[in-house]
Amino acid sequence: MNFNLGTIDLSIIVIYLIFVVLLGFYFGKKHEDAEDYFLAGRTLTWPLIGFSLFASNMSSNSLVGLAGAGYNDGFSVYTYEWMAVVILVIFAIFFLPFYLKNKIFTIPEYLEKRFSYPVRAYASSIAIVLNILVDIAATLYAGGVVINMIFPAYGLTTIIIFLAVIAGIYTISGGLAAVVYTDAVQAIILIFGSALITMYAYDAAGGWEAVEAITDPSHFNIIKPIDDEALPYPGIFTGVLIIGFYFWGTNQYITQRTLAAKNVRQGQWGAIFAGFLKLSILFVMVFPGAFARVLYPSAGQDENGSALATALDGVTQIKMDAIYPSLLFDFLPVGILGIVLAGLIAAMMSSLDSGLNSVSTLITMDFYRKFKPDTSSEKLMKVGRITTLIVMIIAVFWAPQIGKFPKLWDYLQQTLAWFSPPVVALFVMGLFFKRINNKGAIAGILVGFTFTIILITNVYLTDGVGNAPLSLPNFLYVAGFHLFISMLAMVIVSYVTEAPPQDKLASTIWTVQEYAEETAKLKELSWYKNYRYQGLALMIIVVIILVWFA
Repeated sequence: MNFNLGTIDLSIIVIYLIFVVLLGFYFGKKHEDAEDYFLAGRTLTWPLIGFSLFASNMSSNSLVGLAGAGYNDGFSVYTYEWMAVVILVIFAIFFLPFYLKNKIFTIPEYLEKRFSYPVRAYASSIAIVLNILVDIAATLYAGGVVINMIFPAYGLTTIIIFLAVIAGIYTISGGLAAVVYTDAVQAIILIFGSALITMYAYDAAGGWEAVEAITDPSHFNIIKPIDDEALPYPGIFTGVLIIGFYFWGTNQYITQRTLAAKNVRQGQWGAIFAGFLKLSILFVMVFPGAFARVLYPSAGQDENGSALATALDGVTQIKMDAIYPSLLFDFLPVGILGIVLAGLIAAMMSSLDSGLNSVSTLITMDFYRKFKPDTSSEKLMKVGRITTLIVMIIAVFWAPQIGKFPKLWDYLQQTLAWFSPPVVALFVMGLFFKRINNKGAIAGILVGFTFTIILITNVYLTDGVGNAPLSLPNFLYVAGFHLFISMLAMVIVSYVTEAPPQDKLASTIWTVQEYAEETAKLKELSWYKNYRYQGLALMIIVVIILVWFA
């Protein structure tokens, strides 16, 4: 399939890329200390936080994958999106106030205040590995594949390097402020472009009735039955919830912009706003794939009925990935196409810049500053910039390797499922159970990480016909068991050893009293400014969507 790009559309893309680089340089000149560079001076307001959370999450692989799922797999993929809305509300109520109260630079820093530095170092190390291997490298790979379809004259590796350099330039220069402000622009472009695709595809397909006429009703069900191989409904709570909570509640890659909030209320409003934006994904990113069922009835097959594929630098990609780009080029007029393609690149840049900035912050603040506490702010900013460059290079080298995995989605979700449950256990047990002590936390880490190694080993010992040494159920069920044994180890060891010292609990444990005090403060606000009412409204909308697409 050929994608021809006109001069006007190409010019729009080039202008956009120049704009984000210049924006990075602009903010780079404004930094005075490490807090400015890593946390934008803790001055962010809710619109910036919400747009940045949304944009950082939605990369090019999300756009392509969601459209492909809307076409081929069904609407169950939206489960990860509505669950994110629920988690963001929980995060705003229970976790964010404690993160901001403790004035932390990184999310793992909370674990040092609650337990000890080794616990913090473990969580930070896991975050660094996942940010590089999952967030940054996968975004580079998926983005490279999509852009390679549009510009086949350039190799996949060349495109990956180009994308990394552009994102790296403004991230290294501008820090979190550049990331957040470019994310805000990119989120608006992304939503606008996706909405346009939906409108044009809807019109071209002849409306929703045309889709229903050729599609089995179960395709539109968000909640799948218990015997579904990919996403059985119990797995929503044993796996999707855990992976989602790690991603939205404990992952520096996402939560760093909430740490930069001007105050608690701005951070909470920002999280709720991001949840509101997430609701739109079904309508502006999954729906186009459904309309494509009418527009491209033979997508994924050639005239002989076999899978239609194309080789990209030796990596075979099923043509299902071409549905989203095909919608763009077939139905958008000149000029609008350039804006929407800029949005596609924007989605990729938002994920890249967030990943680079978060890893830089983790390495600099959780490790470098810990061992060199007297380092000046200027030196910390320099270390952060050098770290960003190194991480960028590592990700560029790893990204092409992801093509060796059978499915990108499996790579992303299973990698998170392997590593995240013990980290989730640390934060949940640490915040809500005051009897959990440092020894219990260490025990949870040892048990949880041992199980992680077993899971990884089991996959890599799989023989040529798919048989692994251990026959395990759906990875979503395994994630729930992983969390359970990590928590169990924490409870057992904590209760057979001494109680944690009170100074570790003073500002790190959630209490009913804290909740009551916040309730009293919220009564001073108008009802529409109360983030709890906003969160409740989001929950109601989620329920309506689930019932509608039951």
